[in-house]
Amino acid sequence: MKVLLINGSPHVHGSTHTVLSEIANTLAAEGIEADIYDIGDQPTAPCRGCQACAKLGKCIIQSDKVNEFLDMAAAYDGFIIGSPVHYASASGVIVPFMDRVFYANSLGKRNIFRLKPGAAVVVARRAGTTATLDQLNKYFQINEMPVISGRYWNMVFGSSAQEVLQDTEGMQNMRILAKNMAYHLKCRAAAQQAGIPEPEKESITPTNFIR
Repeated sequence: MKVLLINGSPHVHGSTHTVLSEIANTLAAEGIEADIYDIGDQPTAPCRGCQACAKLGKCIIQSDKVNEFLDMAAAYDGFIIGSPVHYASASGVIVPFMDRVFYANSLGKRNIFRLKPGAAVVVARRAGTTATLDQLNKYFQINEMPVISGRYWNMVFGSSAQEVLQDTEGMQNMRILAKNMAYHLKCRAAAQQAGIPEPEKESITPTNFIR
């Protein structure tokens, strides 16, 4: 079983990476393989809404890491999105990235994320954490992904990699979150081994309110 942790910070070794590393180490101790995927600081184009992914099975934009991520994501059993809080919301790196990843997955009929657990973790100097968690969790909720929680909201405070380590309650909650993720993955694997079928997938029946 493998979990992919997405570093949505432009700083590869900053506070968000430090938090994700704590989660990855705990997952490893639980027997779960964990990899950190850095989006980096190169420009990520916003979604054009062109729906070309419905025909191509991938995003038409080739200038960034979105299609690379889509190709590797299918091999993972769970996902954790990490983001710093910028202007009381998720980073300008992670938002266009995840918009296009989930849109291309849905319209391209890749079915990468359905029923796989997801979690969001955020890092802030001070404020905007709950709004950012709500923002990131919506990606899971629209894709039938169980949302994994810790004992508190999944947030850590600190403006640097050194400062987040001083938020002992926040870092403890990251370990609890990791253990809960591992437990869910093990339960899902046990259900598959026992022959318990997954919920039947229904086709989408869109409803437009303006006719």
